[in-house]
Amino acid sequence: MDVLRPTLIRIGGRIYRKNLIQEQAYQEQEEEDFCTGPGDCADEPCDAFVVEETEKGFQCRVEVPSPLYKYIIGKKGETKKKLETETRTSISIPKPGAEGEIVITGQHRSGVISARTRIDVLLDSFRKKQPFTHFLSFALNQPAIQEKFLQFKEEVLEKCSKDHGVSSSLFQNPAKFHLTLGTLVLLNEQEIQKACDLLQRCKEDFVDQITGGKPLTVEVAGVEYMNDDPAMTDVLYAKVHMKDGSDKLQVIADQLVERFVASGLMLKEWDRVKLHATVMNTLFRKDPGAEERNNTVTGKSSFKERESFNGRNILKV
Repeated sequence: MDVLRPTLIRIGGRIYRKNLIQEQAYQEQEEEDFCTGPGDCADEPCDAFVVEETEKGFQCRVEVPSPLYKYIIGKKGETKKKLETETRTSISIPKPGAEGEIVITGQHRSGVISARTRIDVLLDSFRKKQPFTHFLSFALNQPAIQEKFLQFKEEVLEKCSKDHGVSSSLFQNPAKFHLTLGTLVLLNEQEIQKACDLLQRCKEDFVDQITGGKPLTVEVAGVEYMNDDPAMTDVLYAKVHMKDGSDKLQVIADQLVERFVASGLMLKEWDRVKLHATVMNTLFRKDPGAEERNNTVTGKSSFKERESFNGRNILKV
């Protein structure tokens, strides 16, 4: 395909560029054989985890949240059996619902490493498909802001309620007004504690230094929309910036996300955090708590049910 002259498609009066997408065969990669010889682990990340030598061979332990056990076991235990057969190891998994460690044992160190590597790949793949459980955010629910938000809601409903799709059900709950930095999948108490500890370290390592140990004064002013057509708006958000014109809030948000991504607790989605406080969202129309549970995976089904609203007059007013 000539990237300078791509194929153009006209849909609904608009012109779109058609890009060539090469799909990767992840399933085939999962079916590849793993090394099982006594000394061949040149392609394996041998230093990525601890493999202990025991009287009966080698052993490796991996902490796995109980909701993910089923992906290692597979239907009727087939995935576990295949792993054990191909890597010549024995894999011990705690009972469903019981938090603990998966223990891999085998005669050869390379086989144990192969089993652990393959388990890590499976876990990473299925973790990404889980709906998020928590999100990292800055609360914006101070009484003064809640009062102004309710005034905004009242004014919108008074002046723009006749516009297509506009209704009281679209508005954020004032008590939950916030800036979302990123979403997390935390599947047990240990992972929740890990996130809490990391947040505390971030405060000590750089947040206090950037803020000078003092609160940041921010201003919530003006509204903007997410998509490219204000007549078909799904998310309307309030813009937030530092009162003194500095970029301290943005720097803190970006560094927090960077740390959480590096720890494996959060997936990297954007180069920078888009600081925004959602005031209206079409997901709220059917489910008031939708934003807290919605992500790129669960959002697909919700998106089809969304009824956009005409936000042009709201933006003008």
